[in-house]
Amino acid sequence: MADYSWPEASKRRYIGKSVSRLDGPLKVTGAAKYSYDVNRSGMLFAKILRCPHAHARITGLDTSAAEAVPGVKAVRVIQGVGTEIKWELDEIATVAAETEEAAEDGVRAIRVDYEVLSHFVTEEDRANAPEQEVAREETEGDPAGAMASADVRSKGYYGIAAITHCCMESHGQVCEWEGEDKLNAWCSTQAVSGLPGQFADKLGLPTGNVRVITPYMGGGFGSKFSADRWGIECAELARQENAAVKLFLERDAELAVAGDRPSAYAKIEVGAKSDGTIVAWSSETWGSGGISGSRGSPPVPYVFQVPNRKQTHHSIVINKATARAWRAPNHPQACFLTMGALEDLAAELKMDPLDLFLKNVSITGPRADTYAEELEVGAALIDWRRNWHPRGDSGRGPVKRGLGLGLHTWGGRAHQSNCEVVIFPDGNVEARLGSQDLGTGTITVVAMILGETLDLPLDAVNVRIGDSRFPASGGSGGSTTVGGVTSSTRRAAVNALEQLLERVAPSLGVSADQLEAVGGRVQVKGNPARSLSWRQAAARIGPSPMSATGRNPGPGKLSDSGVGGIQMADVSVDVETGIVKINKVVAVQDCGLIIDMKLSESQVYGSLIMGIAYALCEEKVLDPVSGKMLNPDMEFYKLPGIGDIGELVVHMMTGPEYDKRGVIGLGEPPVISTGAAIANAVANAIGVRVPYMPLTPNRVLEALEKGGSA
Repeated sequence: MADYSWPEASKRRYIGKSVSRLDGPLKVTGAAKYSYDVNRSGMLFAKILRCPHAHARITGLDTSAAEAVPGVKAVRVIQGVGTEIKWELDEIATVAAETEEAAEDGVRAIRVDYEVLSHFVTEEDRANAPEQEVAREETEGDPAGAMASADVRSKGYYGIAAITHCCMESHGQVCEWEGEDKLNAWCSTQAVSGLPGQFADKLGLPTGNVRVITPYMGGGFGSKFSADRWGIECAELARQENAAVKLFLERDAELAVAGDRPSAYAKIEVGAKSDGTIVAWSSETWGSGGISGSRGSPPVPYVFQVPNRKQTHHSIVINKATARAWRAPNHPQACFLTMGALEDLAAELKMDPLDLFLKNVSITGPRADTYAEELEVGAALIDWRRNWHPRGDSGRGPVKRGLGLGLHTWGGRAHQSNCEVVIFPDGNVEARLGSQDLGTGTITVVAMILGETLDLPLDAVNVRIGDSRFPASGGSGGSTTVGGVTSSTRRAAVNALEQLLERVAPSLGVSADQLEAVGGRVQVKGNPARSLSWRQAAARIGPSPMSATGRNPGPGKLSDSGVGGIQMADVSVDVETGIVKINKVVAVQDCGLIIDMKLSESQVYGSLIMGIAYALCEEKVLDPVSGKMLNPDMEFYKLPGIGDIGELVVHMMTGPEYDKRGVIGLGEPPVISTGAAIANAVANAIGVRVPYMPLTPNRVLEALEKGGSA
């Protein structure tokens, strides 16, 4: 059997090096075309009429005026008379027109009558929630007895708001039919290979009759795996009018109904011995992911598996569109709740939280030694031992400084992926996968593996992705993509090279197993004098290209799962204004074998920026009176600017012990503990816990006024 294993460190040409994104120049010059940039001949524009109420029943609907608007070509009713609408901005009807303006005029002309019904959107108020259920209840050991015998106990209340995915490229697509039974859809999606089946099922087509194309896409973060109701409507309008139709969400709908991360609230009590040994945990958590409830529960206690613990989670139903997976689903919430409770315990113990975490690192499971090493590395990078001080002991003056930390974990096992590698008679090489690049570098890492395996320069290989006609590859979620596509590409490239060596062997008078590809040549092993250039070798293929396939999972252990890391934050807080300033955030992260160091570090930098955003300013604000989202735009849905970020330090854990595990996903884990570290640093600075995230100035001032109580 072929040897598919990753090359030894000393023999790697690209793996582990820092390579810039190959499509970077195309993006910065505007040459890269996203799905929104697709404009077909005779294309129509579609807009959606949305319900203005959080809960209502449609009692009347008239589209006749809309159909008479100049330029309007089609009106389709999505939800008609008698339908119960359960969240604001739910879809009622679509309009397709010759221009966007005409489509908007058509939407405004539709008359809808509603019976407005009662709604509930304040999930923190669990006592008054009309619908809730116990979604999870677990007990391990004797939590009540252990808590009673604890020398020190800490109680706290914690809450983390729902936030939106806030994709810069909104959800949407351009749909166009070939004849009556073949659909081409240019979609902004995280699942190029998965969407054809979804379209086909709703449209009554064979899956093979649907082609999904995603040349580039601008963010998804877990929200773009579905064809969605608006995608099906776009396809139906295109079929009805026999014309291409473009339908992308407006920003208010993108923020309100295209997905968000669920909220989480908790009452937590933790008990410990006087030396800091954690002995008991009791928590009651609740939250909501919208009309379907909480969409899972935060796994608390997080990372630290306290031996005596009880955890109950309540799922609250509110009148809001259903949540979607958001980068490390439920982990950021669980991390904030757990690390906040443990840092508060450290304050009760009058103990440095770094010492508390190191004291209890043995209950973090198999990664205990790695966490301990990462904590020490992080402490050195942020100078923890010199800069940390007991909670609230930050000197005189209105600006207080503090340090905080958090731990996180993630799986990251590679998804199923298929790759085809084609070698052309002129020496060109191409990899084809039905994958997608969310902007994280999929094209680049595939090219690196292709170049590594064939020992060719990167400008001699080509990568084609973003088309469902290519071999199927999994959706980009759960930090599974890089492991999947690099493993399938490695296997396909090894198989293709073996075929090429078989063709070349007679020319060099040896058997194929005596040949190797080195430096753009095919040679007898260890004998450059007996060789052919890559182009000469490829010419031996004959007139037709030669191809080979590879699949993950497959032969050879190329990937694995189970990573983690720690983060530490250094903040300053003005106790007169409540403004939190990020001085420095340190991230220490492992992810197995690193393919591209530059892109790996970039993933972590991006995660830290995203973490700072949800820690300080991101929040989906729903009005309890009207049920409406009050900040569905980029003016009031706040994101940090470059001046809000501070210094970011990334340290990737590398070395033989990490490399031997193979490739493990990195997209999710580094965003998990940023918020927890910042929240803990704020508590350390001002002397009290700010119980709610984001840590807005008014919440900081309120916590100071109340002394940290919720």
